[in-house]
Amino acid sequence: MRRAFGWLVLAALAGLAAFYLATLPSGLTPGEIAALPAGDAARGERVFWIGGCASCHAAPGAKGEDRLRLGGGRVLATEFGDFVVPNISSDEIDGIGGWTAADLATAMWRGVSPEGRHYYPAFPYASYIRVTPGDVADLSAFLHTLPAVPGAQPESRLRFPFNIRRGIGLWKLAFLNAAPMVEFAAPDPAMTRGQYLVEGPGHCGECHTPRNLAGAMEPTRWLSGAPAAEGTGRVPNITPGNGGIGDWSLADIAYYFESGFTPEFDSVGGAMAEVQGNLSMLPATDRNDIATYLKAIPGHPTSR
Repeated sequence: MRRAFGWLVLAALAGLAAFYLATLPSGLTPGEIAALPAGDAARGERVFWIGGCASCHAAPGAKGEDRLRLGGGRVLATEFGDFVVPNISSDEIDGIGGWTAADLATAMWRGVSPEGRHYYPAFPYASYIRVTPGDVADLSAFLHTLPAVPGAQPESRLRFPFNIRRGIGLWKLAFLNAAPMVEFAAPDPAMTRGQYLVEGPGHCGECHTPRNLAGAMEPTRWLSGAPAAEGTGRVPNITPGNGGIGDWSLADIAYYFESGFTPEFDSVGGAMAEVQGNLSMLPATDRNDIATYLKAIPGHPTSR
């Protein structure tokens, strides 16, 4: 019995050691850091709007220049608990003013803070992992030009076991990868650019794609609609499938992004209103490329 108990203890210790090593937050490799170019703030503004930074990190209902005050503070109430949106302003104490481009890349590609802690995937690094080094560097440069907003935000308040951050390491092993969500046989440049914007910085799938029990997006039902993350209402199907936007033309989709009006002359509402406001800040070519991608992806019936 003592020998069996000893083996059981050793097995438990080995399991704990394996869990510890497998879930260690990982930083960037020297090669990835070296690949980060000097950032350009003017180009970074374009990344900022497609990335939707203001939609979460500015105050609710912020307009005009106030959308550039990224003090955070919104509370996203979900089935996992309450996620508190952090301050990402240029404040060096309470925000990210002291971050380097490599720090931002580590957060966006690895979901890891400069202190070496896992971020919860409510921060959409499962999409941002596809953002190019140049766009990360440009975004970093632009964020450093924005106003410093004092005031640190509190920690998110999650239910057990989701409040064990180390467990996020297992989630990343299972679900975090940079593979494209859709494979095209012969994409043209507009489709390629649209795919990058939608699947990467635009992180459209984070809201429009159903999730499994672990909270990861389901690639087989990509963009087919999902329950709203905060538990009220549904996010629509934006594929060409049944219940989606298959009867919208490319021009209809691009115009909706620009103006907020559907082909039936209904106007955008809810959380999408802020997203549409971000998209309206992009060049017309980007809106057209996103529309080209959405017209080309496989159609799925609306998820229930």
